[in-house]
Amino acid sequence: MTTATHSLVETGENPFALSHLDTLEAESVHIFREVAGEFERPVILFSGGKDSIVMLHLALKAFRPAAVPFALLHVDTGHNFPEVIAYRDRVVAEHGLRLHVASVQDFIDDGRLRERPDGTRNPLQTVPLLDAIESNRFDAVFGGGRRDEEKARAKERVFSLRDEFGAWDPRRQRPELWSLYNGRHAPGEHVRVFPLSNWTELDVWQYIEREGIELPEIYYAHERDVFRRNGMWLTAGDWGGPKEHETVERRLIRYRTVGDMSCTGAVDSDAATIAEVITEIAASRLTERGATRADDKLSEAAMEDRKREGYF
Repeated sequence: MTTATHSLVETGENPFALSHLDTLEAESVHIFREVAGEFERPVILFSGGKDSIVMLHLALKAFRPAAVPFALLHVDTGHNFPEVIAYRDRVVAEHGLRLHVASVQDFIDDGRLRERPDGTRNPLQTVPLLDAIESNRFDAVFGGGRRDEEKARAKERVFSLRDEFGAWDPRRQRPELWSLYNGRHAPGEHVRVFPLSNWTELDVWQYIEREGIELPEIYYAHERDVFRRNGMWLTAGDWGGPKEHETVERRLIRYRTVGDMSCTGAVDSDAATIAEVITEIAASRLTERGATRADDKLSEAAMEDRKREGYF
């Protein structure tokens, strides 16, 4: 035993203990490998947001030096931030990944979906998502949902069984004692898998800092033309904003989460570095979805209602 190790043992410290981030990383890597062993056609839901970026980073680690054995799936609303789409395409090319794109606009064009009066397309993602899962026969779908984001997601297991219609039933949740995951499912059913379930927004950002992960620049403070609606700063665009009475302003803002431009709000911020973002988040008492996602404010059970219909 070395002198340094002997000293740690005497003080009661475990020299082999994993750090908090190492523990989370190990759990997520284990989940990815479990899915690779249990399922035939898994896919990673990838939006170009920070959680899906961290999820992809973990998948790359889980199978390195081999290639990631899963394709990516992006449900494209057509109202995405250009910076995020550019990032998505760059990452796919850099790692030689396969990307499936399910386009909401295609479903609107052929009449399977109808544009909403408020212009938001987030609630319209469910049908293209379920169509892509069925047509590609995906039996496991990785999502970046975390339990700290929203109360409906807090109910979700790591392995979440979905029926033949893609619907979620809380009563069919399975126990996951000792990190044992049950991927059994009937023909037509599939499993949603959440490797970041036990992470928090702060964990995600601290991991991004530690690993040196690149993000789309809209996650950091920048000047942007925005307008105020329902207490949030939204980006002007051809989706239906701003209205006549809404004034566009040039403000220093950043995004805590990214999604459909019509319902993803920015926050006033001068946090231009990862360290500054971490400091800002540590002082916040609102989750990113609670603070900046209009689609979660439609009702008290908005997220749970969508999950029952097949949404993530």
